[in-house]
Amino acid sequence: MKNVNAEIISVGSELLLGQIADTNAQWISQQLAEIGINVYFHHTVGDNEARLTEVMTLAQKRSDLVIVTGGLGPTDDDLTRDVAAKVLQKNLVVEESILEKIEQYFVKNNIAMSENNRKQAVVFKEGIILPNEEGMAQGMYVEHEKKSWIFLPGVPREMKSIMVKHGFPFLQKKYQMNKQIVSKVLRFIGIGESILEDRLSDIIREQTNPTIAPLAGEGEVMLRLTASCQNEAEGFAFIQVVEDKILARVGKYHYGTNDDTLESTVLQLLKQLNLSIASAESITGGRFIDRIISLPGASQVVPGSIVCYQREVKEKVLKIDEQLIEKYGTISEQCATKMAENIQQMMNSTIGISFTGNAGPDMSENKPVGTVFIGLKIGTKEVVCKKYQFTGVRNTIRNRAVKKGLELIYHYLKNNNLPTV
Repeated sequence: MKNVNAEIISVGSELLLGQIADTNAQWISQQLAEIGINVYFHHTVGDNEARLTEVMTLAQKRSDLVIVTGGLGPTDDDLTRDVAAKVLQKNLVVEESILEKIEQYFVKNNIAMSENNRKQAVVFKEGIILPNEEGMAQGMYVEHEKKSWIFLPGVPREMKSIMVKHGFPFLQKKYQMNKQIVSKVLRFIGIGESILEDRLSDIIREQTNPTIAPLAGEGEVMLRLTASCQNEAEGFAFIQVVEDKILARVGKYHYGTNDDTLESTVLQLLKQLNLSIASAESITGGRFIDRIISLPGASQVVPGSIVCYQREVKEKVLKIDEQLIEKYGTISEQCATKMAENIQQMMNSTIGISFTGNAGPDMSENKPVGTVFIGLKIGTKEVVCKKYQFTGVRNTIRNRAVKKGLELIYHYLKNNNLPTV
């Protein structure tokens, strides 16, 4: 197989305006990497004929494979077909079998079909249809001067269905991809990206197959290990050798792989250890417990939670002593400690965790923006309360507090102790 240089063009003014995020290009790039196709260019262009013509003309010159998403709908500003037909010198025709399916849809749903909807049955005469089983706009494949083009609807669900069922298998066959690409993501918490890279610098520098790519996430760091191989077994064997080297150095920070999340890992540990957890949340407003109860099986470990945002709720519902709050304030170690103790008692849980702090935008109780106290009461042990100073805008601070709370719980459940930070 020769090296294939790919380009992705995302069409839609809504992308340029920031009204929706371009998750299509990200997903396609990831999937192409899995089958050994390199993506060298991402291009986003609005619903403008001149600019779309310019972008497609450039892509035809510089890329072996071009994948275009969006602009295949029925409205006047859906220009992808017409512009591509001009740039690639192809003819457009109405595919009667597709038109019939579209007409049947409108009849079945008792909706009047407009003339514009016929546009979604228009395909390249010289191309191959990649069937869309989730919607009306079909995927299409066409070649021009030995360059390959795939056109896809912009709706992510439809685009993914077409590529998984038809697009990727077609490309693998066309480019005779005998070798496979397999990958594994290692997830780490409690260590920064720069420190992780520094501790693994020689391994990362010297490794060629599999390759190692550090990735920064929300409050965590990931390493993507990617191997080129004849089959999956061989590829994962290559990866295992390098993974063992990595974990020998930084294994204490490793919490999961691939699609694992910190909350899913915490939930599994709670279930395995037959423990329960309840939260008293002020600054986080229920976000911590929401991360857990969003997962199946959470009812086994979560008896309940209280969002105690106002002082009155802390006093009357959570039973925090009024004099304690008068003396120390609601944003304090003392308040967080009692919140954790009381929620554990009220919910009869093994673990009680509390969050109180200042998310901004102004000083509160003489505490700067980003100040957060997290209290942790586990069994009959004394409450541990930790103070953090997070940076960022309001919701960033809140999300970082939630992540840190999950990290504290994880370290205790995994190692029977808490991290020092």
